[in-house]
Amino acid sequence: MNKKMFALTAGIGCTVLLVLLIAVGALLYYVPLQIHVRPTEKARVRQTMAPGLRETQEAIPTLTLPPQVAEPRTKLPEESTLESPEATLDSLTDLYDQLNPGVVNIQVYVQRGGLIGQGAGSGFVLDNKGHIVTNNHVVADAQRVTAIFYEGTEAEAEVIGTDADSDLAVIRVDALAQGVHPLSLGDSDQVEVGEWVIAIGNPFSLGGSMTLGIVSAVGRTIPAGGTPFAIPQAIQTDAAINPGNSGGPLLNLKGEVIGVNAQIASGGAPANAGVGFAIPASVVRRVAPVLIEAGEYKWPWLGVRGDSLNLLLMQANGLDTQQGAYIHVVVSDGPADKAGLRGSSGVKQIKGFEIPAGGDVVIEADGRPVVDFSDLLVYIAFKSPGDKIELTILRDGARQQVTVILAPRPSSFSR
Repeated sequence: MNKKMFALTAGIGCTVLLVLLIAVGALLYYVPLQIHVRPTEKARVRQTMAPGLRETQEAIPTLTLPPQVAEPRTKLPEESTLESPEATLDSLTDLYDQLNPGVVNIQVYVQRGGLIGQGAGSGFVLDNKGHIVTNNHVVADAQRVTAIFYEGTEAEAEVIGTDADSDLAVIRVDALAQGVHPLSLGDSDQVEVGEWVIAIGNPFSLGGSMTLGIVSAVGRTIPAGGTPFAIPQAIQTDAAINPGNSGGPLLNLKGEVIGVNAQIASGGAPANAGVGFAIPASVVRRVAPVLIEAGEYKWPWLGVRGDSLNLLLMQANGLDTQQGAYIHVVVSDGPADKAGLRGSSGVKQIKGFEIPAGGDVVIEADGRPVVDFSDLLVYIAFKSPGDKIELTILRDGARQQVTVILAPRPSSFSR
């Protein structure tokens, strides 16, 4: 009996112990499972914001840049003439207000065959005597010229001097309107590619228009238009220039006129394509006073036509340099002809091309290197008729010195 009671008690105890063990095991298994499948609200939010991040990882902070970096760059180059050397783009408004009173819109009337035509251009006031600079092609053949000032006042203008070779003209009004003032000429020889410039004028007869751009090239040689001669040292700009801007000023941010807007390269389109040209202030400074005094300007003349030396010309002429001004043609009885300069005497075949040969190559002018034909044109352009120049040339590969006395350009060439 005792043995039976003991066995029964032991069986019950084992059963209870087994139940307790199962309960503890289930508890240990159940709690982690709940933690895994039922995240806390904090963990659930964090997973929603950044899936895959550990609970302790913070979001990458948003950096605040220093003010001088975070703010947009609105400063203009230091050459701004306004009081603060750190002028912002708002200063363009002030610059316009200062310069626009010196810019003139020009209206021209031309009568042909009983019909009256009308055209528009621009100009700028040169002095307090009423002299205004514009393009020759703006006022050429005009029977009546009207100057319209910035505040709307109109005045009849007289054409007192023109020069087709530089495409410059000077007109004059009896009196300037109230508030109108001259613009100063800058030094176009100091202009550099990348400088900010503005153009103010009368594009499409929309007076008082200003455009902003940069100098995209300097030292260009451009055609004068109505003559076979070229204008040296032209300034190229991407500031928008359109019909009606002709004769208006191209200005630096000091407010100085560095050029007279004259031409655009448009690829056949009737409007600006980002390439405009201005006659340099160095030419204006030389020509305008003479036009005021004498009504015309006499340019010096060498009497040659040519091209810059290049690889083909070098090979055809047996040279060892590609620098110099090659002379194709010497005009009969001109200064170069009288000095004994020679043009091409024939051609040579270079890889299937007929290349001129036998012409002189100018490599120096008064001891200054002549790198290309433009260098020769520029040097002569800023001389005067009657001046002597010493040219160093290559003839048949040998260096020679030739003295040339410059003459005035024949008037027949300018018609």
